[in-house]
Amino acid sequence: MNWVGKKLMPAIESISYENCPCNTLPDLWHALHNSYNSAENRPVDICFLNEIPQAGLIDWPAFSKQEFKDTIAKCLLSLAPGPDHISWKHLKTLFSNDLCLEKIVNITDACINIEYWLFHFKAANTVIIPKPNKESYSIPKSFCPIVLLNTAGKLIEKVTSNRLQFHMVDKGFLDPNQLGGIR
Repeated sequence: MNWVGKKLMPAIESISYENCPCNTLPDLWHALHNSYNSAENRPVDICFLNEIPQAGLIDWPAFSKQEFKDTIAKCLLSLAPGPDHISWKHLKTLFSNDLCLEKIVNITDACINIEYWLFHFKAANTVIIPKPNKESYSIPKSFCPIVLLNTAGKLIEKVTSNRLQFHMVDKGFLDPNQLGGIR
């Protein structure tokens, strides 16, 4: 695939981590994992959550085909697919069929109702891309990891996110000054 083509890197430079060159794939994985997941095992004190008053339950109606149509219409065809190699163009064509669209709506409703996210939607590929204009590419932070998820899962996440955002604004769960990331 042309979007994951190799980038030309200086031939004499290798990534180093803790003053040791990463000459094997396990060493490189260890360096990148520890650089980008450094907060993974830090303890988190969540006791402040006990002070937040419990909100009442809200109705969660079944998803509609129109929610999916509106969401998929806004998806760019140029975005990279995930491990399933299904592009947005494929999904738009597939879900233009009413029966196929009904199936993805049913899958989404089932995921919400049984509180389970399918493993297929969690599968991902990570592509490591060098950041432009770095003086040295010998440190892991000179690279940017891009995670590519399966496209159908991304569509379901987008539809669910839109619904959650609507409920959060409608029920007053967001501060009126919260503007970033809001539709």
